[in-house]
Amino acid sequence: MTLDRHNPEAAIAEAAKAFSNWERWGEDDVLGTLNFLDEAKRREGAALIRRGVSFSLAQSFDMNGPQKGWRRRTNPVHTMLDTGTDAALGNQGFPTGPQKGWRRRTNPVHTMLDTGTDAALGNQGFPHGIGGADDVIAMPLQCSTQWDGLGHIFDHGKAWNGRAAEKVVTSDGDLVTGIEHMAPHVAGRGVLLDVGRVIGDGGELPDGFAITEEHLTATAEAHGVAVGRGDLVLVRTGRLTRARRDGWGDYAGGDSPGLSFTTASWLHGTEIAALATDTWGFEVRPNEFEPAFQPLHQVAIPHIGLLIGEMWDLDALAQDCAADGVHDFWLTAAPLPITGAVGSPVNPIAVK
Repeated sequence: MTLDRHNPEAAIAEAAKAFSNWERWGEDDVLGTLNFLDEAKRREGAALIRRGVSFSLAQSFDMNGPQKGWRRRTNPVHTMLDTGTDAALGNQGFPTGPQKGWRRRTNPVHTMLDTGTDAALGNQGFPHGIGGADDVIAMPLQCSTQWDGLGHIFDHGKAWNGRAAEKVVTSDGDLVTGIEHMAPHVAGRGVLLDVGRVIGDGGELPDGFAITEEHLTATAEAHGVAVGRGDLVLVRTGRLTRARRDGWGDYAGGDSPGLSFTTASWLHGTEIAALATDTWGFEVRPNEFEPAFQPLHQVAIPHIGLLIGEMWDLDALAQDCAADGVHDFWLTAAPLPITGAVGSPVNPIAVK
């Protein structure tokens, strides 16, 4: 696939038409490519547990995270920062049609409601000496390790499966493809493609490095694994490794290695169930067009129906895979079933 770097509209339209999965699973579908992850695939993934060693693939959820904002026991209050109506009205200010609400994200703010001090002072009002601690957290759902749901990105006012964006995501949330529908399904065979280690220098790719289908294929061959239908694919670039060493800098929203727009055909043709990276935005930044904002998202989510994960911590898993030469494993990564959410924090667990 060749790119006219000055015509993102044409490239996006061409890819959207060529790689669309609209109505592949019926007009009422809410799972997209998770439909590829069936019972047989889960049995295959479970059989990969041999040593019993496990890895959390989540970053910490705290004020020391990558987001640059700073804004602090009740029922959850779910608030939409951007909706399908905003997209339909064209008031989000993004070029070439993509819609991705991210400008108001902050790090999590963790606040204690009751503490050991309260208990020691006896001011909690409980009988027979019992005391306790309780806490609350306030955060955007996509401020750290997370999934992008199917209602997260639109293409020219169209959401996944060709639905009108303004009818899918309103101020009440995602009324159709809320992330809660995916909660039972994200568990199966995980595959790590450590592109940073295979292609990069010292285990890391430089910012602006566009990972192509050829890079993904070469990495899989180097690891001795096959990638195919129903797999949960993890792509390590080394970007998080560098952020931990040198400081967050522009990790959130800045330049980064990532998938090339040309991998849309690979994402579609391999029939993978999901793909997650150790980067903020999954695709290469700066994007490969001028001007553009996350054009691969614009194809992958509303047209392919792909579940996308971002800001995953793959370093400890990658080190273990390099040591034992095994790059596939059982992976469970259920989103929180937050009704109507277009994304969710997650603590993915890989077991080898």
